[in-house]
Amino acid sequence: MIRHRRTFTATSAMVAATALVLAACGSGDDGNSGSGDGDGVDLDGKDVGAMDDYDVGVQFTATEPLNFSTLYNEHPNYPLKDDWLFWEELEERTNVTLDTTVVPLSDYEDKRSLLIGSGDAPLIMPKTYPGQEEPFVSSGAILPVSDYVDLMPNFQAKVEQWGLEDNLDTLRQEDGKYYVLPGLHEAPWQDYTVAMRMDVLEDLGLEVPTDWDEFRDVLAAIKEEYPDSYPFSGRWNVPTPGGSMLNIVGMTFGTSAGWGFNHEQWDEDAGQFVYTGATEEYRAMLEYLHGLMEDGLMDPEGFTQDDDLARQKFSNGRSFAIGTNAQTLVNEYRPDLAETNPDAVVAKIPLPAGPAGNVINSTSQLENGIMLSSKAAESENFVAMMQFIDWLWYSDEGQEFAKWGVEGVTYTKDGDGTYTLADDVDFVALNPDGDKHLQEDFGFSNGVFAYGGSTELLHSTFSEEEQEFQEAMAEKDLLPLDPPHPFTEEEREQVTLWETPLKDHTEQATLQFILGQRDLSEWDAYVAELEAKGMSQYVDVVNEAYERYQAEHG
Repeated sequence: MIRHRRTFTATSAMVAATALVLAACGSGDDGNSGSGDGDGVDLDGKDVGAMDDYDVGVQFTATEPLNFSTLYNEHPNYPLKDDWLFWEELEERTNVTLDTTVVPLSDYEDKRSLLIGSGDAPLIMPKTYPGQEEPFVSSGAILPVSDYVDLMPNFQAKVEQWGLEDNLDTLRQEDGKYYVLPGLHEAPWQDYTVAMRMDVLEDLGLEVPTDWDEFRDVLAAIKEEYPDSYPFSGRWNVPTPGGSMLNIVGMTFGTSAGWGFNHEQWDEDAGQFVYTGATEEYRAMLEYLHGLMEDGLMDPEGFTQDDDLARQKFSNGRSFAIGTNAQTLVNEYRPDLAETNPDAVVAKIPLPAGPAGNVINSTSQLENGIMLSSKAAESENFVAMMQFIDWLWYSDEGQEFAKWGVEGVTYTKDGDGTYTLADDVDFVALNPDGDKHLQEDFGFSNGVFAYGGSTELLHSTFSEEEQEFQEAMAEKDLLPLDPPHPFTEEEREQVTLWETPLKDHTEQATLQFILGQRDLSEWDAYVAELEAKGMSQYVDVVNEAYERYQAEHG
């Protein structure tokens, strides 16, 4: 079966920047006159193909064949195939096909911005992390989806059942609406952490570290035994150097960095927002990581190298710790080590605690989600599209389908709800004898379509080892959510001018401080440089937005 598809190849940064500027000059009219969620929305003539009786537990099937344009984030581990069973079965169940604009994972954010700015964005844009929608709100290029969630019974039911109203409030813009449909998790969860060579720890009589100080001590002991090594060598450095490592360390130091960087963080004692990259928590994180670097415990290339080189170092014994999640542990590190050192044992360690405590982010209940082009609401098939999105991404049945595939073909399910892969299918080493792969050969468990859901579904692909890891993570304390502080259109235009230079300078200085290219005695000078780039003005706008939201919404 052939899918409609086109590959997006434009690469001009200048064109992208120009397109975004033009988009930012739009009227901001999203076609809705309502001031609150759903107020004044006119859906007359927009229900062609929609079901009259669609609800929770009802299979969505369009009343006539429909095709929706969709941005597709192509993962290098499972490149898109037109003959995936996913496409065939999706059409069979929903009467919907997808016209995919294919963008490589490495260029996804830039190409998405270019498409939105030029007015050529597909209607459905998955793989959008909360916060990434903000630059497009004022232009009117994306839809205020909160106006239309009454068309999504599964989404609404999960928000209510799992108590996610406060989480959704963090997405609201100044108009009280949110513009991204996030993936929803029943409970917070933490996947990313560090993988370590357990056989080496055992040989050296070392315990698994429980906090970052112990982690440093373990690395030091490994360095003493293997002086020519860098015990820790990082990966996942695109598009942000050190993106993954900074994210998990920053969280436990009471700040945000790397992938998870936010310009502002809430200072509970001061009762106001401060600039993240200038806080003492951020500096403490840099001091810790620089200490690892200075003592030869962390690879200087570990914040810039590509993933292949990081994997080679780990498999060849040039490093003994590396960033990981559940899939990379079983799909990459263990097969790599099986070839180079069959006696090696590697495992995820529980995320070490830090100065902020034994914590994880409560924001992990919201995952990457979906932006919709504002043009979607102009379509005669708009209601059907919202029903389709609700079924595929938010219903129990759609989530099971996207994750596991077709019962009797790719998996079986017994009476107690246990999933088992078909004899010839493998995924995350659950069935290593299978000669087909759930993602590569069938298109299921695809990060574009399969995320969020109940804890039971989340854990259904976890090994016993991973379930034990998640049980340890469930014992951690949750960091509080920052209070809402949405911007007005004018404020958003203002802060957009500051955000890029501030973030670029923070990321550049972060790397310099860690690598020792800039001494931490220059911290005050660095903060002054942020000041010159608009830091105080930015924070002032954030706090004004916070105070206004508190006055209007409490």
